[in-house]
Amino acid sequence: MILDLLIAMFWSLSPFGESKVGIPYGIGRGVNSYVVFVACFLSNLLVFPIMMFFLENINRHLVKWRPYKKSALFVARRAKTGTADKVQKYGFFGLVLFVMIPLPGTGVYAGSIASYLLKIEKKQAFLANALGIFLSSLIIYGVTVLSVK
Repeated sequence: MILDLLIAMFWSLSPFGESKVGIPYGIGRGVNSYVVFVACFLSNLLVFPIMMFFLENINRHLVKWRPYKKSALFVARRAKTGTADKVQKYGFFGLVLFVMIPLPGTGVYAGSIASYLLKIEKKQAFLANALGIFLSSLIIYGVTVLSVK
C-alpha cells in the first residue's frame, strides 16, 4: 500500500505523467482515494520550484552542450507557442487554463517553462500553476473515482 502510494507520487513528479497518471495509478491500486489525491497533488506541486531552480541555475550551463541546446529549444518553442497567446490574451487565467487541461504536453512542466520564458513574476506563476494543477487533479480524480464505481 505504501509502495503504491510512493509510486503514484513519483508518477506525479514525472514529466511523463504528472498527477494525470499518479492519481489513477494510486486509486487503481487500492490506496485511499483522498490520500492519493492529496499526495499526488502535493508531489505535482513540487515540480514548479524544482523547474524554476533548474531553469535559473542549471539550464545556462547545459545550454553550452549542443544536443541539450537543440532539445531545449524544441521544448521551449512548444511551451511558448502553446501558452504565449493564451497568457497574453487572458493573463493569469490563461496560464491556469493551460496547466489545467489534462492532456499530454500541458501541465506544470510546460507551464513552468512558459512562465520562465514569458518572464512572469514567480509568485503569480506559482499561483497560476498551483491552481491549474489543483483543477487538473480534481478533474482526473473525479473521472477516476466515477470510472472505478
